[in-house]
Amino acid sequence: MEIKDFTVLLVEYDLNDIFLVKRAFKMAHLETPLQVVTDGEEATHYLSGHGKYADREMHPLPKLIVMDIKMPRMSGFDVLEWIKHDGALRRIPVVIVSSSDRPEDIDRAYELGANACLVQPARAEEFRKAFHVTGEFFLEHAESPCRDKCGDFAQELYWGKNPTGSCR
Repeated sequence: MEIKDFTVLLVEYDLNDIFLVKRAFKMAHLETPLQVVTDGEEATHYLSGHGKYADREMHPLPKLIVMDIKMPRMSGFDVLEWIKHDGALRRIPVVIVSSSDRPEDIDRAYELGANACLVQPARAEEFRKAFHVTGEFFLEHAESPCRDKCGDFAQELYWGKNPTGSCR
């Protein structure tokens, strides 16, 4: 998969954290397209292609979602639950990144279907390293569901080219 085809959706309300993530991607030489939405409700609009997100050339479905827990309008937990209950989206990996290291938050994220949870490091170098390793893993090592049989499973299912939701 080419890096230009590997869109990451960042769901984060804090402008400082958005800056840090963008900087971490740049410093780690992760030149994958990064789409940013600033609250949970906007994330559902992006993922479902509503309103300004209807153009999938400009706003492609992501191959990875990186999301905070605490956000206005709809929490990261609520968005995660919504994603994992949607037949077309549930296979997109979701990494929860939060300043919370509370065991109950981490457990809840995994119970709702998170693929990984990262406690946001306080130091910039640790933050960069965490995003480098995470990005590299999902971009270079992790396999997409049914990729060899179905191509982009979520895109096909979402756009009705594979209405059964099964691999051919």
